[in-house]
Amino acid sequence: MSSSKPPLFTANLGSRLDSFLPFDKPIIFRPNQSRIGTTMWKNIAKQAISRSCGLRFDLRLSSRAHSSLSHSQESVFPGRFIFRPFELISGSQHGFRAIGYPRSNGILAHEDCLGTSSFGCLRNQIGVSEYFPKGYASVAEVVSSTDVEEDAPVDEVQDLLKEMRWRRQKNQARGMGQTKYILLRRRQVKIETEAWEQAAKEYRELLMDMCEKKLAPNLPYMKTLFLGWFEPFRDAIEKEQELCRAGKIKLAYAPYLDQLPADMMAVITMHKLMSLLMTGGQHGMVRVVNAACNIGDAIEHEVRIYKFLEKTRKRKGDTGKENEAGKSNAEVKEQEKLRKVVTDLMKKQKLAVVRQIVKGQDGLKPWGQDNKARLGSRLIEILIQTAYIQPPSDPQDDCPPDIQPAFFHSFRTVTKHGENTGKKYGIIECNPLVYKGLDKSARNMVIPYMPMLVPPVNWTGFDKGGYLFLPSYVMRTHGAKQQREAIKRVPQKQLEPVFQALDTLGRTKWQINKRVLSVIDRIWDGGGCLADLVDRNDVPVPEKPDTDDEPEIRKWKWKVKHVKKENRERHSQRCDIELKLAVARKMRDEEGFFYPHNLDFRGRAYPMHPHLNHLGSDVCRGILEFAEGRPLGKSGLRWLKIHLANLYARGVDKLSHEGRIAFAENHLEDIFDSADKPLEGRRWWLNAEDPFQFLAVCINLTEALRSSSPETFISHIPVHQDGSCNGLQHYAALGRDKLGAFSVNLVAGEKPADVYSGIAARVLDIIQRDAQKDPAVFPDALRAKALINQVDRKLVKQTVMTSVYGVTFIGARDQIMRRLKERAAISDDREQFIASCYAAKVTLTALEEMFQAARSIMSWLGDCAKIIASENEPVRWTTPLGLPVVQPYRKLGRHLVKTSLQILSLQRETDKILVKRQRTAFPPNFVHSLDGSHMMMTAVACKRAGLNFAGVHDSYWTHACDVDVMNKILREKFVELYETPILENLLESFQSSFPSLSFPPLPERGDFDLRDVLESPYFFN
Repeated sequence: MSSSKPPLFTANLGSRLDSFLPFDKPIIFRPNQSRIGTTMWKNIAKQAISRSCGLRFDLRLSSRAHSSLSHSQESVFPGRFIFRPFELISGSQHGFRAIGYPRSNGILAHEDCLGTSSFGCLRNQIGVSEYFPKGYASVAEVVSSTDVEEDAPVDEVQDLLKEMRWRRQKNQARGMGQTKYILLRRRQVKIETEAWEQAAKEYRELLMDMCEKKLAPNLPYMKTLFLGWFEPFRDAIEKEQELCRAGKIKLAYAPYLDQLPADMMAVITMHKLMSLLMTGGQHGMVRVVNAACNIGDAIEHEVRIYKFLEKTRKRKGDTGKENEAGKSNAEVKEQEKLRKVVTDLMKKQKLAVVRQIVKGQDGLKPWGQDNKARLGSRLIEILIQTAYIQPPSDPQDDCPPDIQPAFFHSFRTVTKHGENTGKKYGIIECNPLVYKGLDKSARNMVIPYMPMLVPPVNWTGFDKGGYLFLPSYVMRTHGAKQQREAIKRVPQKQLEPVFQALDTLGRTKWQINKRVLSVIDRIWDGGGCLADLVDRNDVPVPEKPDTDDEPEIRKWKWKVKHVKKENRERHSQRCDIELKLAVARKMRDEEGFFYPHNLDFRGRAYPMHPHLNHLGSDVCRGILEFAEGRPLGKSGLRWLKIHLANLYARGVDKLSHEGRIAFAENHLEDIFDSADKPLEGRRWWLNAEDPFQFLAVCINLTEALRSSSPETFISHIPVHQDGSCNGLQHYAALGRDKLGAFSVNLVAGEKPADVYSGIAARVLDIIQRDAQKDPAVFPDALRAKALINQVDRKLVKQTVMTSVYGVTFIGARDQIMRRLKERAAISDDREQFIASCYAAKVTLTALEEMFQAARSIMSWLGDCAKIIASENEPVRWTTPLGLPVVQPYRKLGRHLVKTSLQILSLQRETDKILVKRQRTAFPPNFVHSLDGSHMMMTAVACKRAGLNFAGVHDSYWTHACDVDVMNKILREKFVELYETPILENLLESFQSSFPSLSFPPLPERGDFDLRDVLESPYFFN
């Protein structure tokens, strides 16, 4: 998309690329007339600042901003920060030679600018550091964001100075020297910019080896398939590109097909399609529209990178009148002169003059969804035509080889409630021979958005931050235009607390726990099926019975159906595990790495890397640990034991802290055996609810206790503090509900209150009463009798957790049915379904009885949302941290795009609001925005207190030695959050936005004292 105004200079030192430099025409310098691309001048501005490495900048903040003694009292609400402006200290005061520039009414004369020193010509990937004094390895490293929709002006000089100062301080604080940072940054840039090119190069080299040695290399199964498809696929793309150049193909995709070398097009298409087949929900197949759009997106991103590098790379050996890009030497010199001009202007902080240079410039316009879909469809079509697979043949068989297509294009009928609707959609399905190798192919896949080797770029705007080079956006809007525009309209200062929190989360350094990874690898290589790892073997499909008995045949068909479903689920889980382990193996020998974070539309933070991160499963969390270690200390040793008991769970996590410590101390022999012989010993660690995290703590605690001084032992383990049914905690605080507060540990107690056990007890009470009734009068009495021995904490836990997030009766029924199925308590499927319906109804009734205040607030929020949505307006609000939220629920329209493969139906937002969806989604979304605010407030305060912090929504992590400090902070931030009139502010915003509408009054609140939270040991525990 484009906007009327181009973006000015960005504040990032190394953000992503959205456009490349239009260097095609000669350029003559005129203040108001330029053909130079915005991207180049942004990067030149950065280079100019970085070149002045002798300058020192003094960032002076208020004393409150860095006070670690009063960290917990600080507010992170917008408008309550006190910053003093940056002060530029004269370079001559610090031994930096001052450079004089003649002035003319405050503006540099053009002639004087041309003769001054420049930052040098842009170099290729192997450029030496003297051309990039700040340590940039290549042109790619200085690429900045150029989303043409971003047009908010910023004070670029101040932002650049702030970024440089912050980065220098951060590197020193982490003990990362400049040389080391430069080397890691170079590697990071190569990871982000050269992944596809390296994959294509590898295939080319393998093909050459095969030609020379006349034999197939010893490659994994899937890599062998890729290699077999690569050459014919590449050749077919080259042929099509030649036809496009000759003007013989004039279809809509033609201009885009020739933007990359054929080998890179081939590699991206193969890997993207296989990745979608692995992770796309229906494993082994993917919808054509999804595949086409994803491949088109990937091609467009790579084209921007490739074109930028090609256009800005310093040519070598250009001795003729015209260089290899068709540009004359005069044009190149003119560009160099202009670089010098901007360099000097930035040194003198003549920003207004620089803005005149870049005024009116446009970056590369996005291709548009239609064109990307057409290009993706054509590439898929070519792959289908050229990719084949041959099943293993019997050497004794003289029959010709059975060569089969690797992929099939077909259509499926849309079903709704088990009935065909008549509507069809296209799918790409892989051959069963390919499908068999999918779960082994992860280690050979190109995985974009890997964890970063250097700290992420600070967030300063919608698309300014995160990865150095890959497209990064502060919010995952999923195409919701109104949400994206709302973020962009907000002043940067209002979003500072959010940006600070994301930066804090992104700068937590992680490493791989090699001992745990080694154990997982051994289990996985042995077939899995241990410690919650999926079985690597499929369930055998039952053979058809040799009978004509119809009931027996039906029973067999039912079994086959369920076995196939089970095998599909196992296959999906195997693919998931392989992707996680592939990333872990790649990062295994790194000293540390970082996860850039961004937000969903509600304001919850997530790592941008999708596979191996701390929000993942027990496998992910067991593999990951803090890269920085800290001495345990006395309190850290105590919390490590409590953490071990929490991970064991099985009711132990509901004991008092002293009870949990006693559990750990009573099982020291088992702990030592688990650490010493995880697979050869008694395997006690496998009894834990989170076995791999539990094993990691067993190993750490064993090493600490066996050391000469356990309290000085360096621990890398993140210790968790989890909220007690956190959604209900937020509702209890909103409603000042005493009963609810007691149930979810907002009030101190001798041991933690367990809301799940409380609800289970109430459900059991109701079921026992119903079981006494006459089945002839009350049919559910039979279900009640069947369920009496099944009601426990685990049966109702998921329903209780999701009740505050708007779980429906159907959702609750399915959750309970899964628990009953796991126990095989009721063998008959129909009876199991009916019993689940009854149990769900009783559980929801018990919840309403126990949490009336929460239900009244949920009802009020839903009523307000319905009133607004009935006016065909989306529900909007601003979180306590200043983040604007717009609910995206609109009716989707269809937009048909004709492609060479099929007609694609692309979804587009319409102006029609979905009233019911807006109403039902608002209460859970609002609470999610509050728990996201609490987590981010805590993150910022922990950073100021010198703590390492990681957050998983309502689970906060830090080193064992720092848990007491974090506990104090998170309680104070919760009280600070709810001392603001949140519901009053929300109602006021609704009334000001819709003055003609009448909203219901606020629900009555109780008299719970929020400050009781400060003294509650089990609020988070």
